[in-house]
Amino acid sequence: MSSIREVAKLAQVSPATVSRVINGTANVDEEKKKRVLDAISETGFVPNEVARSLFKKSAKIIGLILPSIENPFFTQMANAVERTADKYGYRLILCNTNDKPEREKTAISMLASMNADGIILTTNNEETYESVNSCPIPVVITDRRIAAKALAGYVHSDHYEGGRIAAKHLIDCGCKNIVCIRGPVEVSSARARYEGYCKVCHEQNIKQQVVDCTYDFEKGLEVTETILSKYPDVDGIIACNDVVAISVYKVLNSKGIRVPEDVQIIGYDNIRLSKLVTPEVTTIAQPIDEIGQKAAELIINNDIDNNEKEFIFETKLIVRDTTKLKGE
Repeated sequence: MSSIREVAKLAQVSPATVSRVINGTANVDEEKKKRVLDAISETGFVPNEVARSLFKKSAKIIGLILPSIENPFFTQMANAVERTADKYGYRLILCNTNDKPEREKTAISMLASMNADGIILTTNNEETYESVNSCPIPVVITDRRIAAKALAGYVHSDHYEGGRIAAKHLIDCGCKNIVCIRGPVEVSSARARYEGYCKVCHEQNIKQQVVDCTYDFEKGLEVTETILSKYPDVDGIIACNDVVAISVYKVLNSKGIRVPEDVQIIGYDNIRLSKLVTPEVTTIAQPIDEIGQKAAELIINNDIDNNEKEFIFETKLIVRDTTKLKGE
């Protein structure tokens, strides 16, 4: 077995330089880097998977950077990415950033230094755009659009249509005082869903009523109390996701407000939990598994060029127990 010192001697560099080339821990002059790589190839010195990736130009690694793994939507999508990666012999590195831009930047830098084949990223932070633009490996964006130029792909659902379908369904159920629980306004998908809701309100001459919310259960509890205080005649609620829809039901039920007889609720995402709770939640389904699979395959199949590729999946209505059509 060749040693790192033998490689350094053949390349006429120090062992430290060989280590830096292998691990990507610092910039090395291109001419020296070439000598090191040639020496590694000649001696057959392959100490680890990182070094092997330098020759193959592929570490067989996919990086997945998510704002919160507490959100079941992202947990389910991560599972789909991991299954797809495993099918093709790739490994997944999951980075949970808690929606912090500095952690997103660190994750992008780390994955690039590991010679990962690509990054799947969901972000709400404009500060991250610069890191995306300067990233030397492909970046595929899921769920949310960002104003970065160097995207390898954009995979998402038709959120505008999803918001429109949700509002139309509640109207078909006889609702006249609909409140939309809008997701974070800085998130493009949340804005698109709200725009779809507004379009239906305009067409049906229904007053727009909105409260803002994040995607977590506790905030949903608070917002529901606000709705009951601000809009006491509410008879239909569009939740920003299924988790919030469940928290809405919890508050209504605790106050003796019947669902769907008094107030009807529709969620968004169709996470697995939405059909495991009682009552089962009517929702707008996103094809979560397909989104994760497509994002991974874009990287694995190297189906990437210099032009942004956008892949839009359809949303559809899943009617369950928290809504009831007129006449039923």
